[in-house]
Amino acid sequence: MTDVPPHGGQPSPPLPRVRLVDVAREAGLSKTTVSAALNGTGRLSPEVREKARETARRMGYRPNAAARRLRAGRARLIGYVVGEFADAPWTFLESPYFARLTAATAATSLKRGYAVVLLPAGSLQSEWADLSLDAVVVADPVADDPIVEDLLAARIPVFSDRSVEGRPGAYWVDVDAGRAVRGALDHVREQGARRPVLLVPDSTTSFHTEVLAAHHEWCAVHGVPERVVRAGSPGNGPVIRAVETALAGDPAAGPGRPDALLVVAEASPPLVLDAARRLGYEVPGDLLLVCVSEDVTAEYTEPPVTTLSLRPEAIAEAGVDMLVAVLEHGEREAAGVLVPTRLDVRASSVRSAQTECTSRPPT
Repeated sequence: MTDVPPHGGQPSPPLPRVRLVDVAREAGLSKTTVSAALNGTGRLSPEVREKARETARRMGYRPNAAARRLRAGRARLIGYVVGEFADAPWTFLESPYFARLTAATAATSLKRGYAVVLLPAGSLQSEWADLSLDAVVVADPVADDPIVEDLLAARIPVFSDRSVEGRPGAYWVDVDAGRAVRGALDHVREQGARRPVLLVPDSTTSFHTEVLAAHHEWCAVHGVPERVVRAGSPGNGPVIRAVETALAGDPAAGPGRPDALLVVAEASPPLVLDAARRLGYEVPGDLLLVCVSEDVTAEYTEPPVTTLSLRPEAIAEAGVDMLVAVLEHGEREAAGVLVPTRLDVRASSVRSAQTECTSRPPT
């Protein structure tokens, strides 16, 4: 936006762009030396390199992005889609998990020299077909979302979860959801639970499909009833209503009522805890509570809530590292990566005297 004089007249012309030769002249160095210093190349002393960089910072020098893209043959743009929220494509930032995953993906990409472009989920080619995208990250695609197929058909590399394994041009980073859920269920069983309830979203993502399969297997192995309640849609409201459904009934009804609740559908841990109390449950005395959540408020409830963390920052770092390896080093045969999860055990799921948080080793 140009400056408009307060009393009319012609707007001021834009300030001329600072050139590399301007930085070199100001620093008293050659253009080649300044270029090497800013690019981290060449055999320069630390003093010379710092002088060039400090002069460039002070003068506001910015490399010519168009020229760099032309030399590299890449736009250095990464598309980013959250498939699980296709019906409301921008609400994923309300989720602590996806907010942290998105922020970590953007920050890690920027450190590697790439910018992230947020895209809506669904097959909306008009939204991305004209963008010069080097690759697209598709977080948690749902089973019926054709965006992965559309991107691969357009010869755009896709980085997603394990559901894309084996697809030419697709690469994956994921967590071992089955192992994580079995670990959480083993934990509440060790604390005496025999009638756990699993609360999941009504979702067809690979993660939630694997969660249900692991729960089914675990219940069969331990000979316990398979109790599953689904939340109709994302968000605190629908999930809390599902919690109420899972725990409904008279808390004094005897041996048939739930004695543990594993909430995989993301919701605020304090709200989950409040819902259990409204229904007459004492946590952890009557009900052991574990939430799959990245919400830091879980640490500050009374009692603090045990959480299963999917470690979104680690997922983002592993995914961007793989992306850079593929785009810049041609590692087209890169295998997928499994990122360990972490169970942070707190008082809501412990019936012993131990109440301090303990983090189980990543699984």
